[in-house]
Amino acid sequence: MTLRPVAEIASIGTAVPAQVVTNEDLSRTLDTSDAWIVERTGIRERRIARPDESLASLCVTAAHKAMDRAEVGPEELDAIVLATVSPDRRMPGTACDVQALLGANNAAAFDISAACPGFIYGLGIAEGLIAAGTSRTVLVLGGEKLSCITDWQDRSTAVLFGDGAGAAIVRPAKADGRGILSTFLKTDGRLAPLLWIPGGGSLEPMSEKVLHDRSYLMQMKGREVFKAAVLAMAEATDEALRRACVSADQIDLFVPHQANLRIIEATAKHAGIPMDKVMVNLEKYGNTSAASIPIALEQALDEGRIGKGSLLLFVAFGAGFTWGSAVVRW
Repeated sequence: MTLRPVAEIASIGTAVPAQVVTNEDLSRTLDTSDAWIVERTGIRERRIARPDESLASLCVTAAHKAMDRAEVGPEELDAIVLATVSPDRRMPGTACDVQALLGANNAAAFDISAACPGFIYGLGIAEGLIAAGTSRTVLVLGGEKLSCITDWQDRSTAVLFGDGAGAAIVRPAKADGRGILSTFLKTDGRLAPLLWIPGGGSLEPMSEKVLHDRSYLMQMKGREVFKAAVLAMAEATDEALRRACVSADQIDLFVPHQANLRIIEATAKHAGIPMDKVMVNLEKYGNTSAASIPIALEQALDEGRIGKGSLLLFVAFGAGFTWGSAVVRW
């Protein structure tokens, strides 16, 4: 069976802050070490935004790169979908700031909160808008300023996260078989307390108690999250391949969410994909949540690991719990 895709990723662009925080930097303030972090996560450093760098500014930089590569002007954008759990403010959505900064006056703009699989969720939404005929050119963004919602006193989370943004121009697919062949999205909200920010929202607004117990910052039960992630990533891998009617041995490059090296290795082993066909860069960037797949994808393109017609597999898992996957013919 040959699938005819509805939409294709026309280009990718990313932005990462210049400021680097190494494991050695963290060991000066936390009870940890480079060896402890690398053994458990595979992460050696992460990029952290300066106070004057906003999520919107990172997204705009990434968007300009993607738009220039696709030769798309701001007036051509019909929609802007920004996946993030670290917006610049609670209202309005950061996508509205991005729309204004780009001068994309014809674009509807909105945020989605799907955590680490957010970029894949955004691709699914863009594909739907194009299939419905309401949009022809969609800017999909996955961006995070996680340094602002990370508890830098908590060793279990402070070592994991970084900042960054990725952008993709999604357009109707041509008749050459290239494009998004499948997407798979799933959620289990019953597991939300394993990785969440319990305070600071409308359920438990900011108060002296919330500030004191630091519940306005990320909290995670690492072992439980690890187990759930391995199972969910395996399911997402199988389902994306099944829906695309392709086998794992046909995949040219596996581009997973960059959260933990052991999770990536377990997922690749489950699928039967050798590690030399897996894109891994978390040692340099850490977990950038919704930005991690586009950041890894652009690096793979720069390194020549992806060419016209390459078959790619994206898989991600994150807070919610949410997980998702996609098979793309580049």
